[in-house]
This record gives sequence, structure tokens and C-alpha cells, in this order.
Amino acid sequence: MNASTQTANNPYLSDPDVQLMLRVREGDEEAFGEIVEGYQDRVISIFATILGSQDAAEDLAQETFLRVYRARHAYEPQAKFSTWLFRIANNLASNSRRSKQRRKEVQFGTGESGPQSMRIPEKNVAEKSSLMPARQLDRTELSAVIQDALENLNDRQRIAVLLNKFEEMSYADIAETLELSPSAVKSLLSRARENLREHLENYLQT
Repeated sequence: MNASTQTANNPYLSDPDVQLMLRVREGDEEAFGEIVEGYQDRVISIFATILGSQDAAEDLAQETFLRVYRARHAYEPQAKFSTWLFRIANNLASNSRRSKQRRKEVQFGTGESGPQSMRIPEKNVAEKSSLMPARQLDRTELSAVIQDALENLNDRQRIAVLLNKFEEMSYADIAETLELSPSAVKSLLSRARENLREHLENYLQT
């Protein structure tokens, strides 16, 4: 079977990152390094926004890539690579948040601006989240406002918003990641945006 026939039978084979993971499956360590280099900052950023802790984000990102590596021999391209990766990341984030809630650990509110490890990564979060402040907030204050707003979303709403805005994933790809239907994702994002608007109404331009 030639390459074009294989791609026609499995459209995911046209994904360059799927091809990298197939090389990893065959024992190519360099390909695994390319995957980590290409995704680690993105995974850490999403974890940090969900968890509010840079240290925890880095730990979970490491665990995510360890799981990817451990699963290499059984890997079959049944989705885009990014979809498969973020499904692993989402499951880890959900488990971490549940464990944190059970332990009743306090993650915020220490010091005037909070320790560096509890700040959202320095990306243009306001722009990515389509949250336009009515007054100029400094980076720390704006990060805290957005973090607090995200905390008011449930786990599925939060990860759906982050995948949609940070990763620019389509409804179909988010649906595959969260194992939902595209219509369910559309409804999920609609509710999430409404919740964010309600929480941030004092910061939105009139």
C-alpha cells in the first residue's frame, strides 16, 4: 500500500505530528524530542491557567509527555496528534483539580501580588480570552481577574475555552478531545462565555 492510499484510508496520517509520533513508536528518540519541544510551552501554559501554579503546570506537563512516551508502542493515529495529546492533558488536569479540592489546598491569596509560581504565564491572556478591560490593569492584576473568572467555570467549560482560544481548536477537535459531540461543545462554550461575561462585567468596556 503506497503512502497516498494509506493517507486516504486514514486522513490523520497527513498530520506531521502524527508522523512524528509514528517515528517515536518505532524507537526514534529524536522525534520524541521534537514533539516535546513543539508542545511543552503550550501544555504548560494551559496547565498553569487551569491550576494557577507554574510549578504544578510543569510537573503535569512532564507527566503528560511521560504518558505519551509510555503509550508509544500501542499508539494508533485515530485523531489529530494535538487532540490525543490534549485529551491526556485534560484528564491529568481534571484529576489534579479533584485531588486538590479533596485536600482543600489554598492556591491563591498569598502576598500582595502572589508568588511568581501562581501567576498566569506571560502570554497576552486578555487578548486571547477576548476580555477587554475598561480600565488599564497591570499584568498581575489582570491575570488575577482572569484566573478568578476561569475558576468560576466548571472543568469542561474551562478546558474548552482554553483549547478554543489558546490552541485555536475547532469545535470538532475540541469535541474529540473532550469526547463530546460538536453541538455539545458549542453549547459548552456558549455557557462558558456567558459565565465569563457575568463575572467580568465590571471590567468590560461599556
